Parts: sequence; C-alpha cells; structure tokens
Amino acid sequence: MKQLNEYIEHTLLKQDAPKEAFLKLFEEAKQYKFFGVCVNPAYVSLAKEHLKDSGVKIVTVVGFPLGASKSEVTAFEAKTAIEDGADEIDMVMNVSAMKDKNYDYIVKDIKTVKEACKDHKLKVILETDLLTKDEIKKACELCVEAGADLVKTSTGFVKGGVGAKPEDVKIMHDVVAPHGMMVKASGGVHNREEALAVIEAGAERIGASAGVKIVS
Repeated sequence: MKQLNEYIEHTLLKQDAPKEAFLKLFEEAKQYKFFGVCVNPAYVSLAKEHLKDSGVKIVTVVGFPLGASKSEVTAFEAKTAIEDGADEIDMVMNVSAMKDKNYDYIVKDIKTVKEACKDHKLKVILETDLLTKDEIKKACELCVEAGADLVKTSTGFVKGGVGAKPEDVKIMHDVVAPHGMMVKASGGVHNREEALAVIEAGAERIGASAGVKIVS
C-alpha cells in the first residue's frame, strides 16, 4: 500500500482564499510530499511557479462547480489551464443531463474535454450527493465509454452534501477498475480514519483540504 500522503491532492478551492493561503498550501504540499495540489484555474500559474521541480502535481477544476458550461467552453478552460502548467484536469459532469438520461450528451461532453486534455489525465466529478446508486453506476459506465482517466465523487460545493461515502466509492471502483481507471474520493474526508475508509473502498486519490491533519 502507498503511504497516505501519496494519495492526497491538497485542495484549496475557496472563493475568498487570499494569496497567502495558496502559498501555505504549496509549502505544505512540498513538506508532506503530497501527490498534488488542487486549485482553481486562476492559480495554476502561481502553483507552477512555486512547485517547480518539487514533484508535486498541479490539478485544476473546469466547468466548476456546476458542470453546466457548454462543452467547448469547458474544453477551452482545460486547454488554457494545461498551457498554464496544470498536470491534471477535473471536470464536472452535467448532472441535469444525467437526470434526463441524456447519456449521449454526457459522453460527448466528456470526450470534447478529453480531446483538449490530450495526454493529460482527466477526472470526471459525478457529484454523488445528487445521484442515486444506479445513477452513480451508470455515470461511471459513461465515463468509461467517453475515455476519462478517473472518476471523482464530489465538488464539495453541494449544500448539505456529505461528499465521498465509502459505499459510493466502492460502486465507482467496481465499475471503472476493470477498465484501468481510478477513483478520486473528494469532499467530506477530514481525518485519517475517513481517508483509510475510502481507500479500503477503492479510492486511489483523495481530494482534501485537511491533508495535513490526515497525515499527522
């Protein structure tokens, strides 16, 4: 098993975070040798500057947090973020399309963004708090069909949402793992116990703002 720090994408997506908070995030990521940091696109260049030669990956979010942008806009956002230095892209699935069973739209949407990512990894955020268990399974099948690299539980922005639940992570893992895809558990992972629970369920990555607390 990997060390706990190697699972963590140290995350700061708060709307009101000052520059000092990002600089602290980057220093912690280097100190604890986290897998990566996850920041909004406006801070990718800053991350690139401060994480140069550190081995810490830079992850950013697109179509965030609603997943309701046009595919071409999300794809442009991904392309621009990669040009700025992002290593991986996390896009949000269009949940309304999922509820409408508009599966062709979802596959096309993900494919359009994946094409913009080229050889950079693309994660698709399902927003599991808004989906039934059957919808989670179906969404994962669509992500496999569309050629995504990982599926991710949550944005952490759903009001009253729980975030990553081990039972949801297991559903996701069981669908995507046979296809060589991974699961990122994000939202609601606050401590070591919760981190170990989602890893046990099949998570290969953990997106958390509490990364330092989890490992220490």
